Amino acid sequence: MIMQSKHNVTQRLRVRSQLVWELAADSGDAIPFRLIELLTAVQTHGSLLTAAKSCDTSYRHAWGLVQQAQDALGVPLLEMARGKGARLTPLGEKLVWANRRIKARIGPLLETLASEIETELRHALQAVGAPLRLHASHGFAVEMLVRTLSAAGMAIDLKYRSSQDAVAALHAGECDLAGFHVPLGEFQSTIAASYAEHFDRHEQRVIHIVTRRQGLMVVRGNPRKIYEIADLGRPEVRFVNRQPGSGTRLLLDKLLQKAGVSPLQVHGYEQAELTHAAVAAFIASGMADVGLGIETAARRFDLDFLPLQTERYFFLVRRATLDHPALQSMIAALQSAEFRHDIGQLPGYDGAQSGAILSVDEAFPELAAPH
Repeated sequence: MIMQSKHNVTQRLRVRSQLVWELAADSGDAIPFRLIELLTAVQTHGSLLTAAKSCDTSYRHAWGLVQQAQDALGVPLLEMARGKGARLTPLGEKLVWANRRIKARIGPLLETLASEIETELRHALQAVGAPLRLHASHGFAVEMLVRTLSAAGMAIDLKYRSSQDAVAALHAGECDLAGFHVPLGEFQSTIAASYAEHFDRHEQRVIHIVTRRQGLMVVRGNPRKIYEIADLGRPEVRFVNRQPGSGTRLLLDKLLQKAGVSPLQVHGYEQAELTHAAVAAFIASGMADVGLGIETAARRFDLDFLPLQTERYFFLVRRATLDHPALQSMIAALQSAEFRHDIGQLPGYDGAQSGAILSVDEAFPELAAPH
């Protein structure tokens, strides 16, 4: 983990986490992470020379890294032909996908840890101003928002957790903002009701962040011919799930119930990942055929996507917190044309209403008490 700060303690400290791993052969020789980065670049560019340049190293050094690793592993990592560039062997492909899966699974945990350490350092140095505490279901819009605010110098104490845990944390006073998502349409009322015990119609407000598409993420070309939720019950289909309490798992259970499929019929129902990206990486690595997730994750891992639902992602907040200067700055960022444009570049996302503030009854009229 790399920590960078100014000497003046009134400056905000930023903790930057960097995930580095290495592979060791039986001989004890270590395969450096630098090689994984190089192989990733070869996969992108189709050329070792171009990959070396993108990694800011010489062709000679890059070829030396490849040869050293191949000698240690006893199998080739690249296939090279004059005039045809370079491509990864099956083992080379697996190493690249392993790195993407590790980042997808551990990256959000490192972001949470980095945020917690920032907060503790800030307290130790008696830095001015308490950070906004955000507990949220992981999503690409949340990532983008936190990056935007951090670049503007705003302190955010971020913790990724399931939607249900985040909403419960706000109710218990453990955070200032809780990120959760609810599908539009037939399942909105039942899934919104699962959060209702933590809602306070008078003292809380809902901030609209984005709408986004949820659907089935399947291997490119869809070799298993998976087209609907009912197909998850076929014995040959391998599924990967999200963790209990996540909004995506709540949606899956409703979809399975509607299709008449028992979770016991779904091969892999208990295999859970913590983020959409981790689910996509699991599928892309060949360990599952399908998962339920958002379109952006599918596209980033070169998977096919079959849309099923549109959902809204919200921040739940206490009404009194809306006057907090930091929250006012966050809302301004959400409502900015630049942020809404950037959100629109994420596949399946729509930021047209980002930053809109609603009452609980306005967001979920089906939960409103009868007059």
